[in-house]
Amino acid sequence: MFREIFLPVSEISLPASEERDCGQTLPRVVQVKSEAALGLRGRLHGLWLWLFVLLAVVPGFAVQHPVPLDKNVDSAKCLECHEDKTKGKFVHSAIATGCLSCHEVRTNKEVTHVTLISPVPYKVCLSCHSDKDATQIQGRVHPPAVRDCLTCHDPHVSDNKYQLLKPTSGDAKENLCLTCHDTGTKTPANGSRHAALDMGCDTCHTIHKTGERGKLEFDFHLTKGTPALCLDCHDPKTPELQKAHQNQPFEKADCVSCHDPHESAAPKLMAKFMHPPFAEKQCDVCHAAPKDGKVVLTQSDVKALCVTCHDDKGKLIETAKVQHPGAAGDCTDCHTPHASRQPGLPKTNAVDICLGCHTEIADLAKKPVHHQPAFTQGCGTCHTPHGGDNDHLLRAKGNALCLECHGQDAAPQKLEAEHVITIFNGQVKLPEDYFTKNRVVTLGLRYGLGHPVANHPVSDVMDPANISVVKVHLGCLSCHQPHASAQSGLLIKDEQNNMAFCDNCHKNRINMRDTTTGN
Repeated sequence: MFREIFLPVSEISLPASEERDCGQTLPRVVQVKSEAALGLRGRLHGLWLWLFVLLAVVPGFAVQHPVPLDKNVDSAKCLECHEDKTKGKFVHSAIATGCLSCHEVRTNKEVTHVTLISPVPYKVCLSCHSDKDATQIQGRVHPPAVRDCLTCHDPHVSDNKYQLLKPTSGDAKENLCLTCHDTGTKTPANGSRHAALDMGCDTCHTIHKTGERGKLEFDFHLTKGTPALCLDCHDPKTPELQKAHQNQPFEKADCVSCHDPHESAAPKLMAKFMHPPFAEKQCDVCHAAPKDGKVVLTQSDVKALCVTCHDDKGKLIETAKVQHPGAAGDCTDCHTPHASRQPGLPKTNAVDICLGCHTEIADLAKKPVHHQPAFTQGCGTCHTPHGGDNDHLLRAKGNALCLECHGQDAAPQKLEAEHVITIFNGQVKLPEDYFTKNRVVTLGLRYGLGHPVANHPVSDVMDPANISVVKVHLGCLSCHQPHASAQSGLLIKDEQNNMAFCDNCHKNRINMRDTTTGN
């Protein structure tokens, strides 16, 4: 006796990009019949049952054709039923080479299966479009283009250029880009929105464009770099723009250093964070009248100008116990004087602004596992950028630096008005959901013990015979790398998290107190 088991495809946790097979939507419910499945539910389904389901739904596996086909079938036979795949406003050029360019037919007695020539759909695409292979591209690749071609493209025909599933203009229901992005759809009541959004995303973007990392043109897949892109529509010589910039020369400035190119909570698409004199339109605090079309400052040089207000930073740079050579130059080497998307007004962002000089750290980004503050939140989370008292400009010594976030007693302070939390006595501001969003691990330590297992020390082990003498030097960096690793856990030397790693210190697995660093 058989029983029908209905399994929603969503329970199999397939990526959205794998719910399509050559342009056809997979059934949302899979019917499975099995005598062994009687009375079984949820996790008790047999392994073979799951394999049967996967064979039915995972792209690349053969799908049974409704009618038997000859093993030597040609495209003409396919088109007797699938002629619609050849007619449309925009037809994939591969159609002209024949169905068997992408598909293959397998016959077994009276049963015919049709599948792709590769188990993974994007591999089929790369057989022709090898220039789109993300593994061979050095720059930043649009995430769907890494391996999800069918997220944006129909493999056969479309009403849109490049066989896109939808146009790149219109509202959220019509615009393909707004399937993932909400750009321009949440402008605050008193904010501003760039009119170019209504012209279509491809007015400014060409999604597969890549190049040198760190350049806006390539990182954001722009049709051309700024300000040239902006000047295609905005003439800097118009009286309105000249007045708005108080007759200062701006035509060679990077427009997006002050303006958000999509939408803003402020008028005129102004960036989120603004230098107070700029925000208050007090340009004459820093600028004199231009001369020969060039900017003239009110002080002899940039640094002299900045320290008229930021004298505390100037003194710190000069007198810090551990000085930052990068801070000894002009302030505008790192900061934009007008506006920025990030607090502190970095010229690029809180990570790349440091990696421009610290290339040895930038190289670590090639490793697959990153410490979030190092490559996302910003180097200033752990380091003091202008100077400090500790080696490597760290905000605290030893384990205290790590335990500021990962310690049991970690207590970030909330600033309700700014919707942020602070650490290191208010020196560092983080988004209010930082700890939950990034799943920051808190260690249940007690008396310096408790990680990675109960009673394991995390700090120096003292000699019982003389507690003023360190028997074993130990700290977070004894086991972990602070920036990146090839393995999860950020373990040193890119090692895996297993007993072999523990063997580096522990000589005897029967007696784990027997270590190479002490008895």
